[in-house]
Amino acid sequence: MTTDVLTRPSMRKRRSLILGAEKTAGHAIMIVLSFLCLFPVYWMIITSLRPANRVFEQSLWPTAASLDNYVYALGAIPIGRMLINTLIVSAVVTVIQLLTGLLAAYAFARWRFRGDKIVHILIALTWLVPLQVVMIPNYLIVANLGLLDSVTALILPHFASALAVLLLLQAMRSFPNEVLEAARMDGAGSWRTLWEVITPNLRGTIASLAILIFISTWNEYFWPLLLSRTPENSVIQIGIQMFMSSEGTQWGPLMAASTMASLPVFILYIVLQRQVVSSFMKSGIR
Repeated sequence: MTTDVLTRPSMRKRRSLILGAEKTAGHAIMIVLSFLCLFPVYWMIITSLRPANRVFEQSLWPTAASLDNYVYALGAIPIGRMLINTLIVSAVVTVIQLLTGLLAAYAFARWRFRGDKIVHILIALTWLVPLQVVMIPNYLIVANLGLLDSVTALILPHFASALAVLLLLQAMRSFPNEVLEAARMDGAGSWRTLWEVITPNLRGTIASLAILIFISTWNEYFWPLLLSRTPENSVIQIGIQMFMSSEGTQWGPLMAASTMASLPVFILYIVLQRQVVSSFMKSGIR
């Protein structure tokens, strides 16, 4: 009896030490992984600050920091116009895909109709088809509409997303039926239930999906390359590529343009970070 009483505090102390060591090791691993993820971004920024004759220096901080690369990049291509075009395309595509995804997911989640499983399978299969496969048919449609070299043409083929439909459908199927029944008993119709009951409770999922769609559209390269004819009607990814040619790559201006192109995405993540973290926490609890 006395031995058990004496050993219990030591066992608790040993267990707390083990848990503390595991927590410390976990934090150390996360710090190392965070450093590995952030270091390329840091290297891009400091390379953009290096003069042309020192762009290949190996030091962790430029010995002679300069903004000449930013000045050159702003003068070589219309970065401001390209960033605005890219922001418009990414924002409009994100809003439209979220809207169509919410409507389609709500239809699949709430109603059963003939052939619904077949339609669901077809939507899932379109997710496996890369854009390059349907690029030529989309190009012919845009050309026949007379929309070549326009921002509208960059948006037109992206009105719907299978990823948005599938992710939102999964989230809606896990939504409590009791809440929906309570809304129906209060006289709420389908439209009001979607926008006033379901959508506010899916803010974390919607924010996460918005970031994915926005970044994917922001980084789109092949479709703008096929349609764009002038830099003023193009996007920033095409502008970045202009610093790479057969004669060589202008690394300083390239990194400066890449840094400016990364800022809107970084700001978007900062704004929606709380919603994304909340979404992951709710998913883990559920």
